[in-house]
Amino acid sequence: MAGIADLATDECHARMLLSILSGPDDATTGHILAREGGVETIRRLDDDGAVPGLNRVDARVWRDRLALPRRLENVAGRMRDIEQSGIATVIPGDAHWPQALNDLGDRAPYVLWARGATSFLARPTADLVTVTGARAATAYGEQVACEIAGDLSHGERVVVAGGAYGVEGASHRAALASGGDTIAVLANGVDRPYPTGHRELLDRIADVGLLVSEVPPGSVPTRQRFLARGRLMAALSGSTVVVEAGVRSGALHTAVEAQRLGRSVGAVPGPVTSVTSSGPHMLLRNGTAQLVTDGSDVEDLINHAPERGADRAALGPEFAHRPVPSTDKPTRSM
Repeated sequence: MAGIADLATDECHARMLLSILSGPDDATTGHILAREGGVETIRRLDDDGAVPGLNRVDARVWRDRLALPRRLENVAGRMRDIEQSGIATVIPGDAHWPQALNDLGDRAPYVLWARGATSFLARPTADLVTVTGARAATAYGEQVACEIAGDLSHGERVVVAGGAYGVEGASHRAALASGGDTIAVLANGVDRPYPTGHRELLDRIADVGLLVSEVPPGSVPTRQRFLARGRLMAALSGSTVVVEAGVRSGALHTAVEAQRLGRSVGAVPGPVTSVTSSGPHMLLRNGTAQLVTDGSDVEDLINHAPERGADRAALGPEFAHRPVPSTDKPTRSM
């Protein structure tokens, strides 16, 4: 009887399957994948043999967890649909694979799904700057985000953001308006515009920039996928800038991931009366971030890596127990 391993005809297809079967930021799957490769990792789902690095009980739990959401015929059909969609894939070893993602170790994505200029991913890490912040941004926050993104574009940097309302949307628009390059890292499939109000913006980015995601086409955003997406935004760029954010926001999670990876982190100060300034102020107070107010400050930040990361516990209990990262083929169009 055919098994899931029959669909893993090569490394790319195996990694595509893992993206469908396993959620993002799964260190167990990542650990096996890094040591066995994609084809062998998929094969181990179909047998009851030993799995490197796992005891028998943990191996059974891993197999059961990845088997729960699938029926073989459904997965095969989904693979066919994806291959006919024209959406590109990038895996380790491809010319456009961003080497910076290897810093994530076992938490690195299995594959990147992309629409647009995948060559942006091959740019030097220092050329990429993540700009993130509050969805419910103030007029001040959006103005500062636009100014910083515009300055970065004029300096031939690539503006990386998450395509969301508020600070991130303003950053993408400013980069496009300046004739610059921009990447939107999504927590959903690159074929699904989210938020829907940004359909036109995201389509424009796909045309002249890049939409990228680690979750397969058709996937919808979830809280876990948003949190997992933060580590990609942090790892891709040499620097991360937080413009506005609450103290429990995903933007602060991205800043923490960036700091743990040894990336530079900047934060924009704001009015002490504004709740959206509390996150950047906390990053500045505990030493995680350096103060930035414009593009020239960010340029200084790019060449100024932190000497020592701030203690994650200082950011509060909601961050203290989150996972910490361990320290020339063509792009494919499916």
